[in-house]
Amino acid sequence: MNGIYRPRDGRMIAGVCAGLARRFGTTPTTVRLLALLSCLLPGPQFVIYLVLWVMLPNEDRHMAHTVR
Repeated sequence: MNGIYRPRDGRMIAGVCAGLARRFGTTPTTVRLLALLSCLLPGPQFVIYLVLWVMLPNEDRHMAHTVR
């Protein structure tokens, strides 16, 4: 099952970091820490998180599309 989606389990806020962690084979804690540290740098990190929240499908929707 390839692709990035927001899993039901392991969410803290929206599941974006948990989804990225699953896709790239790391732990959600690592991705969350990197996301938090990146907020110390100038840039649109928060906006990117919001865009991913809206754009990434939930696990249920992702599973429904892969079954077809």
